[in-house]
Amino acid sequence: MAVTKLADIIVPEVFTPYSQQLTQEKSRIIQSGIATVEPLITGFLSGGGMTFNIPSFTDLDASDATGPENVSTDDETSDSVPDKMGTAKEVGIRLSRNNSWSTMDLTAALAGTDPADAIAQRVGTYWARRLQRVFVESMNGVIADNVAADAGDYVHDIKGGAFVDGVTNFSAEAFIDAAVTMGDSADEITGMLVHSVVYARMQKNNLIDFIPDAEGRVNIPTFLGRQVVVDDGMPVTAGVYDTWLFGTGAARLGLSVPKVPTETDRAPAAGDGSGQETLYSRVEWVVHPVGHAYVGATTAGGGPTNATLALAASWNRVYSERKQIKFARLVTREA
Repeated sequence: MAVTKLADIIVPEVFTPYSQQLTQEKSRIIQSGIATVEPLITGFLSGGGMTFNIPSFTDLDASDATGPENVSTDDETSDSVPDKMGTAKEVGIRLSRNNSWSTMDLTAALAGTDPADAIAQRVGTYWARRLQRVFVESMNGVIADNVAADAGDYVHDIKGGAFVDGVTNFSAEAFIDAAVTMGDSADEITGMLVHSVVYARMQKNNLIDFIPDAEGRVNIPTFLGRQVVVDDGMPVTAGVYDTWLFGTGAARLGLSVPKVPTETDRAPAAGDGSGQETLYSRVEWVVHPVGHAYVGATTAGGGPTNATLALAASWNRVYSERKQIKFARLVTREA
Protein backbone atom coordinates (compact mmCIF):
# COMPACT_ATOMS: atom_id res chain seq x y z
CA MET A 1 0.00 0.00 0.00
CA ALA A 2 1.36 3.43 -0.97
CA VAL A 3 1.62 5.99 1.89
CA THR A 4 2.05 9.73 1.33
CA LYS A 5 4.81 11.10 3.54
CA LEU A 6 5.96 14.61 4.36
CA ALA A 7 8.92 14.17 2.03
CA ASP A 8 6.49 13.36 -0.79
CA ILE A 9 4.61 16.66 -0.53
CA ILE A 10 7.48 19.01 0.34
CA VAL A 11 9.47 19.92 -2.77
CA PRO A 12 12.19 22.27 -1.46
CA GLU A 13 12.55 24.21 -4.73
CA VAL A 14 8.83 25.03 -4.55
CA PHE A 15 8.25 25.12 -0.82
CA THR A 16 11.14 27.47 0.06
CA PRO A 17 10.20 30.43 -2.22
CA TYR A 18 6.54 30.02 -1.30
CA SER A 19 7.14 30.10 2.44
CA GLN A 20 9.53 33.04 2.03
CA GLN A 21 6.90 34.93 0.05
CA LEU A 22 4.33 34.22 2.75
CA THR A 23 6.78 35.51 5.36
CA GLN A 24 6.94 38.86 3.59
CA GLU A 25 3.20 39.00 2.94
CA LYS A 26 2.35 38.30 6.58
CA SER A 27 4.97 40.61 8.10
CA ARG A 28 3.21 43.75 9.22
CA ILE A 29 6.43 45.73 9.55
CA ILE A 30 7.17 45.03 5.87
CA GLN A 31 3.62 45.63 4.66
CA SER A 32 3.44 48.94 6.55
CA GLY A 33 6.65 50.22 4.96
CA ILE A 34 8.36 50.57 8.34
CA ALA A 35 11.01 48.16 7.10
CA THR A 36 11.86 47.65 3.43
CA VAL A 37 13.47 44.67 1.76
CA GLU A 38 16.44 45.89 -0.28
CA PRO A 39 18.37 43.92 -2.92
CA LEU A 40 21.64 45.54 -1.76
CA ILE A 41 21.22 44.20 1.76
CA THR A 42 19.97 40.82 0.53
CA GLY A 43 22.99 40.61 -1.76
CA PHE A 44 25.35 40.77 1.21
CA LEU A 45 23.97 37.43 2.41
CA SER A 46 25.08 35.62 -0.73
CA GLY A 47 28.73 36.15 0.21
CA GLY A 48 30.75 35.40 3.31
CA GLY A 49 31.20 37.33 6.52
CA MET A 50 29.17 38.07 9.61
CA THR A 51 29.02 41.86 9.29
CA PHE A 52 28.51 44.08 6.26
CA ASN A 53 29.66 47.66 5.75
CA ILE A 54 27.01 49.94 4.25
CA PRO A 55 28.69 53.21 3.22
CA SER A 56 26.52 56.25 2.59
CA PHE A 57 26.85 59.96 1.99
CA THR A 58 25.48 62.38 4.55
CA ASP A 59 23.47 65.41 3.53
CA LEU A 60 25.17 68.69 2.64
CA ASP A 61 25.58 70.79 5.77
CA ALA A 62 23.23 73.78 5.42
CA SER A 63 23.92 75.17 8.89
CA ASP A 64 26.23 78.00 9.83
CA ALA A 65 28.44 75.56 11.75
CA THR A 66 30.82 75.12 8.81
CA GLY A 67 30.52 78.69 7.67
CA PRO A 68 27.85 80.32 5.48
CA GLU A 69 27.81 80.31 1.71
CA ASN A 70 30.13 82.73 -0.10
CA VAL A 71 29.14 86.24 -1.07
CA SER A 72 30.13 86.72 -4.69
CA THR A 73 32.70 89.40 -5.47
CA ASP A 74 34.77 90.58 -8.44
CA ASP A 75 38.05 90.10 -6.52
CA GLU A 76 40.15 87.74 -8.63
CA THR A 77 42.59 87.20 -5.76
CA SER A 78 39.97 85.72 -3.43
CA ASP A 79 39.26 82.03 -4.04
CA SER A 80 36.36 80.10 -2.59
CA VAL A 81 37.13 77.16 -0.31
CA PRO A 82 34.96 74.14 -1.19
CA ASP A 83 33.05 72.33 1.50
CA LYS A 84 33.14 68.55 1.57
CA MET A 85 30.43 65.93 1.61
CA GLY A 86 30.45 63.75 4.70
CA THR A 87 30.17 59.98 4.79
CA ALA A 88 28.86 57.45 7.26
CA LYS A 89 29.58 53.74 7.62
CA GLU A 90 26.62 51.71 8.76
CA VAL A 91 27.22 48.09 9.74
CA GLY A 92 24.71 45.27 9.37
CA ILE A 93 24.89 41.84 10.99
CA ARG A 94 24.04 38.43 9.51
CA LEU A 95 21.36 36.46 11.35
CA SER A 96 21.23 32.73 10.56
CA ARG A 97 18.16 31.13 12.12
CA ASN A 98 16.42 27.77 11.87
CA ASN A 99 13.66 25.68 13.41
CA SER A 100 12.08 22.28 12.88
CA TRP A 101 8.66 20.73 13.37
CA SER A 102 7.47 17.17 13.75
CA THR A 103 4.58 15.95 11.61
CA MET A 104 2.93 14.70 14.80
CA ASP A 105 2.26 18.32 15.74
CA LEU A 106 0.82 19.03 12.31
CA THR A 107 -1.52 16.07 12.02
CA ALA A 108 -4.69 17.90 13.07
CA ALA A 109 -3.85 20.95 11.00
CA LEU A 110 -3.32 18.86 7.86
CA ALA A 111 -6.64 17.01 8.02
CA GLY A 112 -8.99 17.83 5.16
CA THR A 113 -6.76 20.34 3.36
CA ASP A 114 -3.79 20.48 1.04
CA PRO A 115 -0.89 19.34 3.26
CA ALA A 116 1.86 21.28 1.49
CA ASP A 117 -0.13 24.51 1.57
CA ALA A 118 -1.07 24.04 5.24
CA ILE A 119 2.55 23.50 6.22
CA ALA A 120 3.80 26.46 4.18
CA GLN A 121 1.15 28.73 5.69
CA ARG A 122 2.27 27.84 9.19
CA VAL A 123 5.99 28.10 8.46
CA GLY A 124 5.52 31.44 6.69
CA THR A 125 3.48 32.83 9.58
CA TYR A 126 6.03 31.56 12.09
CA TRP A 127 8.96 33.27 10.35
CA ALA A 128 6.98 36.49 9.91
CA ARG A 129 6.43 36.63 13.67
CA ARG A 130 10.07 35.83 14.41
CA LEU A 131 11.27 38.47 11.95
CA GLN A 132 9.10 41.01 13.72
CA ARG A 133 10.57 39.88 17.06
CA VAL A 134 14.10 40.42 15.75
CA PHE A 135 13.08 43.87 14.55
CA VAL A 136 11.65 44.81 17.96
CA GLU A 137 14.74 43.60 19.83
CA SER A 138 17.06 45.44 17.42
CA MET A 139 15.12 48.66 18.01
CA ASN A 140 15.26 48.03 21.77
CA GLY A 141 19.05 47.95 21.43
CA VAL A 142 19.05 51.13 19.34
CA ILE A 143 16.90 52.87 21.97
CA ALA A 144 19.16 51.69 24.80
CA ASP A 145 22.21 53.04 22.95
CA ASN A 146 20.41 56.31 22.28
CA VAL A 147 19.60 56.79 25.96
CA ALA A 148 23.15 55.91 27.00
CA ALA A 149 25.10 57.79 24.33
CA ASP A 150 22.87 60.47 22.79
CA ALA A 151 20.91 61.84 25.75
CA GLY A 152 17.80 59.94 24.67
CA ASP A 153 16.95 62.36 21.87
CA TYR A 154 14.70 59.74 20.23
CA VAL A 155 12.49 59.60 23.32
CA HIS A 156 9.48 61.54 24.62
CA ASP A 157 8.57 60.11 28.04
CA ILE A 158 5.33 61.12 29.79
CA LYS A 159 4.82 58.05 31.99
CA GLY A 160 5.44 59.95 35.24
CA GLY A 161 5.56 58.17 38.57
CA ALA A 162 1.92 57.05 38.62
CA PHE A 163 -1.03 56.82 36.26
CA VAL A 164 -2.96 60.06 35.72
CA ASP A 165 -5.71 59.81 33.14
CA GLY A 166 -5.27 62.38 30.38
CA VAL A 167 -1.70 63.12 31.46
CA THR A 168 0.40 59.96 31.37
CA ASN A 169 -1.50 58.01 28.72
CA PHE A 170 -1.52 58.25 24.94
CA SER A 171 -2.87 61.42 23.35
CA ALA A 172 -2.57 63.32 20.09
CA GLU A 173 -0.51 65.94 21.91
CA ALA A 174 1.93 63.32 23.19
CA PHE A 175 2.26 61.90 19.68
CA ILE A 176 3.10 65.31 18.26
CA ASP A 177 5.66 65.96 21.01
CA ALA A 178 7.34 62.64 20.22
CA ALA A 179 7.30 63.35 16.49
CA VAL A 180 8.91 66.74 16.91
CA THR A 181 12.02 65.11 18.38
CA MET A 182 12.77 64.65 14.67
CA GLY A 183 12.63 68.41 14.16
CA ASP A 184 11.39 69.52 10.76
CA SER A 185 11.59 65.92 9.55
CA ALA A 186 8.56 65.03 11.69
CA ASP A 187 6.30 65.17 8.63
CA GLU A 188 8.18 62.13 7.28
CA ILE A 189 6.52 59.88 9.88
CA THR A 190 4.26 57.48 7.99
CA GLY A 191 3.49 54.77 10.53
CA MET A 192 3.51 53.73 14.14
CA LEU A 193 3.87 50.47 16.05
CA VAL A 194 1.66 50.20 19.15
CA HIS A 195 0.64 47.67 21.79
CA SER A 196 -3.01 46.60 21.75
CA VAL A 197 -3.59 48.36 25.09
CA VAL A 198 -2.41 51.66 23.61
CA TYR A 199 -4.49 50.96 20.49
CA ALA A 200 -7.54 50.46 22.71
CA ARG A 201 -6.87 53.85 24.32
CA MET A 202 -6.66 55.44 20.88
CA GLN A 203 -10.00 53.89 19.92
CA LYS A 204 -11.69 55.03 23.14
CA ASN A 205 -10.51 58.56 22.44
CA ASN A 206 -11.85 58.34 18.85
CA LEU A 207 -8.37 58.86 17.44
CA ILE A 208 -8.46 56.03 14.89
CA ASP A 209 -9.64 56.38 11.30
CA PHE A 210 -9.94 53.52 8.84
CA ILE A 211 -9.07 53.64 5.16
CA PRO A 212 -9.53 50.81 2.63
CA ASP A 213 -6.50 49.10 1.16
CA ALA A 214 -5.69 49.26 -2.56
CA GLU A 215 -8.17 46.46 -3.28
CA GLY A 216 -10.88 47.89 -1.05
CA ARG A 217 -11.15 44.68 0.97
CA VAL A 218 -9.32 45.53 4.22
CA ASN A 219 -9.71 48.64 6.36
CA ILE A 220 -6.33 49.90 7.55
CA PRO A 221 -6.26 51.75 10.90
CA THR A 222 -4.64 55.18 10.73
CA PHE A 223 -3.91 58.00 13.17
CA LEU A 224 -3.44 61.53 11.84
CA GLY A 225 -2.87 59.96 8.43
CA ARG A 226 -0.25 57.50 9.69
CA GLN A 227 -0.75 53.74 9.47
CA VAL A 228 -1.12 52.01 12.83
CA VAL A 229 0.43 48.55 13.27
CA VAL A 230 -0.72 46.70 16.42
CA ASP A 231 1.64 44.16 17.98
CA ASP A 232 1.65 42.84 21.54
CA GLY A 233 5.38 42.20 21.19
CA MET A 234 5.92 45.89 21.86
CA PRO A 235 7.80 46.65 25.11
CA VAL A 236 5.60 46.90 28.22
CA THR A 237 6.51 46.90 31.91
CA ALA A 238 4.03 47.34 34.77
CA GLY A 239 1.58 49.46 32.80
CA VAL A 240 4.26 51.45 30.95
CA TYR A 241 4.09 51.08 27.16
CA ASP A 242 6.31 51.95 24.22
CA THR A 243 4.84 53.43 21.04
CA TRP A 244 7.23 53.74 18.11
CA LEU A 245 6.93 56.26 15.29
CA PHE A 246 8.56 55.56 11.93
CA GLY A 247 9.23 57.06 8.55
CA THR A 248 9.19 54.87 5.46
CA GLY A 249 12.28 52.67 5.30
CA ALA A 250 13.38 53.29 8.87
CA ALA A 251 14.90 49.83 8.73
CA ARG A 252 16.45 47.95 5.83
CA LEU A 253 16.02 44.21 5.48
CA GLY A 254 17.89 41.47 3.71
CA LEU A 255 16.02 38.17 3.34
CA SER A 256 17.82 35.22 1.80
CA VAL A 257 18.17 31.46 2.10
CA PRO A 258 21.12 29.32 3.26
CA LYS A 259 22.67 26.44 1.32
CA VAL A 260 19.91 24.00 2.34
CA PRO A 261 16.86 26.07 3.34
CA THR A 262 14.36 23.20 3.56
CA GLU A 263 14.67 19.48 4.16
CA THR A 264 12.89 16.60 5.85
CA ASP A 265 14.08 13.71 7.98
CA ARG A 266 12.37 10.42 8.83
CA ALA A 267 12.74 8.55 12.12
CA PRO A 268 11.11 5.14 11.56
CA ALA A 269 11.68 3.92 15.14
CA ALA A 270 9.87 6.86 16.75
CA GLY A 271 6.42 6.29 18.20
CA ASP A 272 7.25 2.67 18.99
CA GLY A 273 7.84 2.09 15.31
CA SER A 274 4.89 4.07 13.93
CA GLY A 275 7.34 6.56 12.49
CA GLN A 276 7.92 10.27 12.65
CA GLU A 277 8.97 12.90 10.11
CA THR A 278 10.50 16.28 10.78
CA LEU A 279 10.58 19.39 8.63
CA TYR A 280 13.62 21.67 8.92
CA SER A 281 13.44 25.31 7.82
CA ARG A 282 16.37 27.77 7.72
CA VAL A 283 16.61 31.48 6.97
CA GLU A 284 19.26 34.18 6.52
CA TRP A 285 18.37 37.72 7.55
CA VAL A 286 19.79 41.19 8.00
CA VAL A 287 17.60 43.53 10.06
CA HIS A 288 19.30 46.90 9.95
CA PRO A 289 18.05 50.11 11.64
CA VAL A 290 19.05 52.86 9.21
CA GLY A 291 21.72 55.25 10.45
CA HIS A 292 23.26 52.78 12.89
CA ALA A 293 26.15 50.34 13.05
CA TYR A 294 26.08 46.98 14.74
CA VAL A 295 29.10 47.02 17.06
CA GLY A 296 28.15 44.17 19.41
CA ALA A 297 29.42 40.66 19.86
CA THR A 298 29.74 38.38 16.86
CA THR A 299 30.32 34.67 16.76
CA ALA A 300 31.56 32.14 14.25
CA GLY A 301 28.04 30.72 14.19
CA GLY A 302 24.73 32.23 13.24
CA GLY A 303 25.07 35.74 14.61
CA PRO A 304 23.83 37.37 17.80
CA THR A 305 20.81 36.23 19.78
CA ASN A 306 17.80 38.46 20.24
CA ALA A 307 19.03 39.22 23.76
CA THR A 308 22.32 40.51 22.33
CA LEU A 309 20.53 42.60 19.71
CA ALA A 310 18.63 44.34 22.52
CA LEU A 311 21.80 45.56 24.27
CA ALA A 312 22.94 49.18 24.18
CA ALA A 313 26.49 47.96 23.58
CA SER A 314 25.41 46.33 20.32
CA TRP A 315 24.59 49.55 18.44
CA ASN A 316 26.00 52.96 17.66
CA ARG A 317 24.41 55.84 15.77
CA VAL A 318 26.58 56.88 12.83
CA TYR A 319 24.35 59.53 11.28
CA SER A 320 25.42 62.90 12.61
CA GLU A 321 22.00 64.58 12.76
CA ARG A 322 19.11 63.40 14.90
CA LYS A 323 16.59 64.36 12.23
CA GLN A 324 18.18 61.91 9.79
CA ILE A 325 16.88 59.03 11.92
CA LYS A 326 13.25 58.35 10.96
CA PHE A 327 12.29 57.03 14.36
CA ALA A 328 10.88 58.32 17.63
CA ARG A 329 9.79 56.64 20.85
CA LEU A 330 6.81 57.64 22.98
CA VAL A 331 6.60 56.21 26.52
CA THR A 332 3.19 56.30 28.23
CA ARG A 333 1.55 54.86 31.34
CA GLU A 334 -1.86 53.42 30.55
CA ALA A 335 -2.97 52.08 33.95
